[in-house]
Amino acid sequence: MSTSETTGPATLDVITLRELIDSGRAPRLLDVRTPAEFESVHIPGAYNVPLDLLKEHREELRSHLDQDVVLICRSGARATQAGQALAGAGLPNLKVLDGGMLAWQATDAPTKQGAARWDLERQVRLVAGSIVLLSVLGSMFVPGLKWVAAFIGGGLTFAAVTNTCAMGMLLSRLPYNRGAGCDLDTIVGRLRESNGQRA
Repeated sequence: MSTSETTGPATLDVITLRELIDSGRAPRLLDVRTPAEFESVHIPGAYNVPLDLLKEHREELRSHLDQDVVLICRSGARATQAGQALAGAGLPNLKVLDGGMLAWQATDAPTKQGAARWDLERQVRLVAGSIVLLSVLGSMFVPGLKWVAAFIGGGLTFAAVTNTCAMGMLLSRLPYNRGAGCDLDTIVGRLRESNGQRA
């Protein structure tokens, strides 16, 4: 485990998390990816709390997270953002799964799988790449379109520097990426149920 005040909450490696789960001392696992990504593959026992919903309702969620919490996303970036949001709401026992689902799956750790869906980062690459390609091709007929490509390039640069992605946040709200159980009441109900089972 390592802590870095500048980059976010402490991290927990896959081996340590597997040991905790196998020993019956599993922390609360919150997967902050989109519902579509979560439905494709997730760690058994994890709860899906999409990043945008978590940021918006962190105060309400905080009261239902009374034990250690491990935040999970595809690679760790969104989980780090979620950790910063929850830490700002006063939740102290936070860790981010180092390497996210990519690291978990690389060790052949147990997963629950559903229908395959494109992850959010792949969707961003498709949309951004398509806009740049069409803008450059279109600029042969309408010269001003090259500035659309420049704008997208600037946005991607900003996203890399700040470790945030406005396009990803917008795409996460599309129906393709949302699920039926993606509202605050449903999520809080599931957390409340599991708190009762742990008591």
